[in-house]
Amino acid sequence: MQQETAPGLPRREREPIVIGGVAIKPGAQAAIDIPIADLLTRTPMHMPVKVLRGRYAGPRLFVGAALHGDEINGVEIIRRLLRLSAFKALRGTLILIPIVNVLGFMAQSRYLPDRRDLNRVFPGSRSGSLAGRLAHTFMTEIVEKSTHGIDLHTGAIHRENFPQIRANFDDPDAAKMALKFGVPVVINTGFRDGSLRHAASKLSVPVIVYEAGEALRFNESCVRAGVKGIVHVMRTLKMLPASQRRNTRREPLVIGSSIWVRAPGSGLLRTTMALGSAVRKDEILGFISDPFGENEVELRSAADGVVIGRTNLPLVHEGDALFHVARHEGKQVVARSLESFEPGADYELGLTSELVDDRPIV
Repeated sequence: MQQETAPGLPRREREPIVIGGVAIKPGAQAAIDIPIADLLTRTPMHMPVKVLRGRYAGPRLFVGAALHGDEINGVEIIRRLLRLSAFKALRGTLILIPIVNVLGFMAQSRYLPDRRDLNRVFPGSRSGSLAGRLAHTFMTEIVEKSTHGIDLHTGAIHRENFPQIRANFDDPDAAKMALKFGVPVVINTGFRDGSLRHAASKLSVPVIVYEAGEALRFNESCVRAGVKGIVHVMRTLKMLPASQRRNTRREPLVIGSSIWVRAPGSGLLRTTMALGSAVRKDEILGFISDPFGENEVELRSAADGVVIGRTNLPLVHEGDALFHVARHEGKQVVARSLESFEPGADYELGLTSELVDDRPIV
């Protein structure tokens, strides 16, 4: 790529980036529809992509949501990102994909019509299954054109996740992005075969995962935390100017492992421990009883740590995963509650007045 290299001057981008057959020049924006499998009615289906390019050189960051079709918080996060006035000073390229799994999104389903989990088939194949073909398209059109990535997720159906980042700290770039995102809990975790993170790492594209909220639900606090976090990462990558405000964010709690606490029996669950709570081993998380309140069983934490996920469904069967506890032993366990991300909190991003006045989702 040819760029100006005069001392003291920012380097101008010279060449367009081509996505979905559309060439986007430096300083331009484009909305692109990337073709995917048609519906049974022959109706064409497309993956929507928005590309914003700065005039000056910088990283190429993709932000994708709804890789699992029912995980929709990220769709709202991307909508709000597009309203930020800060992008007038953008360096590099921002690639936004609000709905990766379009077919699952329309069906309000985690999966594709072929019942495959898209996040288990990467890097996919041009001639493989429906899931494999979609994964291949995403890799060739998005990941291969990027230098960094953020993958937006939520908990599964009836399960809610406390805002957290998952990254592989073996990659220093991914670790830096994770620590700067600004949520209380960061999980240092390896790769799962077939995941987007794993496939991207083989192309030397560091990707972090933001997990927050519940499937098929908007959560205002989690959305705001996600918008903040992406801007923090972009500032870390020098895609946006540094904030003029003094940094008051606490260092996140870095976790190396976690454990699910499962139901010892079937019945009705009454939870007594909130998301984000610090817990000690054997501390009571809730109670399971039959409909008459008899044969009540205490549900206790299996480790010291922080509650980073839990079920929202009171009806449980023996063996169901109920509480997800990030292990952190010792007396220095610190966790902030979701109150840190309440809708009334200032974005601290230099937003447009229209966004500041936007009514929060309740």
